[in-house]
Amino acid sequence: MSAGGTLVILLAVLGANLPFVNQRLFGIVALKRGSKPLWLRLIEMVVAYFVVGALGYLIESGIGNVFAQGWEFYAVTASLFVVFAFPGFVYRYLWRHRPAAAA
Repeated sequence: MSAGGTLVILLAVLGANLPFVNQRLFGIVALKRGSKPLWLRLIEMVVAYFVVGALGYLIESGIGNVFAQGWEFYAVTASLFVVFAFPGFVYRYLWRHRPAAAA
């Protein structure tokens, strides 16, 4: 059971940071624009939250009984997902990217 929980947490960290570390839509579709706007990254993050939640539900149902969750559970997991996305946000918007030095 702890392996399933660890897998869900790792998927959540990956899913929360994926919109910030690449320029493709959902990591697959190349955009005509050079870079994605913030609102599109946030939409990708919300979609990733629901995908990871669905995978967590499937893992929980494979282990045994699925427990009913209230709004508190979803508020906490959404907040945790935003916290998981912080390193990707810092990398994309706050970290100073220096141009590569010419060799």
